[in-house]
Amino acid sequence: MTRYGTHLARPRSRLRRVLPVLFFLAGFGIWLHAQESEPESEAAETQPVSAEDSVAAGAGDEGVSDVSGEEPEDGAESDEDEDESSDAGSSTGGGTVTLLQIQGAIGPATADFITRSIEIAEESNATLIVLEMDTPGGLDTSMREIIQGILASEVPVATYVWPQGARAASAGTYILYASHIAAMAPATNLGAATPVAIGAPAPASPTDTADEEADEDEADSDEDASDADENDGDLDDADADDSDAGDSGTGDGEDTGAEPSDLIPAPATATERKAINDAVAYIRSLAELRGRNADWAEDAVRAAESLSSSDALEMNVIDLIADDLSDLLQQLDGWEVDIDGQTIELDTTGLIYERIEPDWRTRLLEVISNPTVAYMLMLLGIYGLIFEGYNPGAIVPGVVGAISLLLALFAFQVLPINYAGLALIALGVILMVSEFLVPSFGALGMGGIAAFIFGSVILIDSDVPGLAVSLPLIITIAASGALVLLGVVWFAVRSRDRPVVSGQEEMVGAHAEALHDFDSRGQIWVHGERWTARTSTPVTAGQSLEVVRVDGLTLHVQPKDST
Repeated sequence: MTRYGTHLARPRSRLRRVLPVLFFLAGFGIWLHAQESEPESEAAETQPVSAEDSVAAGAGDEGVSDVSGEEPEDGAESDEDEDESSDAGSSTGGGTVTLLQIQGAIGPATADFITRSIEIAEESNATLIVLEMDTPGGLDTSMREIIQGILASEVPVATYVWPQGARAASAGTYILYASHIAAMAPATNLGAATPVAIGAPAPASPTDTADEEADEDEADSDEDASDADENDGDLDDADADDSDAGDSGTGDGEDTGAEPSDLIPAPATATERKAINDAVAYIRSLAELRGRNADWAEDAVRAAESLSSSDALEMNVIDLIADDLSDLLQQLDGWEVDIDGQTIELDTTGLIYERIEPDWRTRLLEVISNPTVAYMLMLLGIYGLIFEGYNPGAIVPGVVGAISLLLALFAFQVLPINYAGLALIALGVILMVSEFLVPSFGALGMGGIAAFIFGSVILIDSDVPGLAVSLPLIITIAASGALVLLGVVWFAVRSRDRPVVSGQEEMVGAHAEALHDFDSRGQIWVHGERWTARTSTPVTAGQSLEVVRVDGLTLHVQPKDST
């Protein structure tokens, strides 16, 4: 019983040593990601974009304070202006331009920031909202939330794909179509708006599809030519010429005027058809609302078409190309936009730049909703609760684990989670912890690591860049767990070769000393204790003896030198 109790105590002591290290690694990873997600410049609010802007900002400080001080009086005047502009187009000017930024994948934090910033711009009576965008795409729910905010905005929204080299891919294309003004910088692109789920094959390009059809037609024409060659030699040349002409025409199918959407095979499953048709209807409705190219918008969804900024302007996908923000505002001076059926003429001269930066709430939501951080919070919560369960009264691991697990569950609520992956991760953790308590020489531990890796890889059900758990992090955590388990197995195997140090088994082979002469039964001294002993060989006082068997409280001994 003593030996079994000692065996259980050792894994728990090892668990106490390992879990603090895991807590430290998880906390360090969260801190590191938070540092990486900070904006490059914290002084963006006060920096003018150009020299002209700085003059306007310097001259406009008094104007801002005057507006804030006389806001109640301006309310009556604004009502009169609205009445006068109900019959004719109104003009805006002398206000502020609110600058917002979408950088990276679009998620719940981005949607929350943009929608709240639009409301702030409306409350401050901004003249224009400029949404600077560089995104590879994002979640459909977050994208639709941003679009709804733009469509409901009482302030014109100009989405500007900037800087040069930026893109408005996937979800960014929908947002660009929904904006009152769509602008791009040179050397930027948009498109590839096909909704793709994890594991789904990428949409075939029109060129690839046309090439496949050309190859099939060429093979058919070769078979026809061979048949004609067997039947009629005189007609062979004519048929061959006809087939060659047909081949050349088919091989250049992409130049014959065929639409890209006609060359793309239909989605294979009903789920794919539903998703694509829904996306097509959505983007076409946005294009029709803003008077932009709806046919290309459909091709961007069905065929994953993309365009450069110059091609987009030529095909009426966007409204203008601007080199920088100053050029954009200069071109928008006098631009007319429609807001709730009312035509507004923009006056962008002398506007004051007001950049809204993400606040602590947005930063916290952005960090928590990051798949990598949510993944680490989940592990931190699970191990914290396990540690508290095996060490009642530790308190700190339980508190930290509960908070981390609740934050992780909140993040999983807004992320596209694969629940099979989540179940595999939980199973993997349970199996790895079980290895500490039920020694299986690595069977439970290795199975747990395998389940943990598979679950981590398929946890996030999205192919959008930036919305996936970092693969190096998964490998690092799995490798760390594997090393810990290998260490436990090594110590377990090593302990089997060590001599027994307690219990009846330890008495066998122990050194003893006779306290007096006796022939069969007498008293001996073992481990500083007096024991009753039996022997088949007469012994003398002080003679060295060896314990050969334990029978209750009686030891069977023999002289050390006996064979």
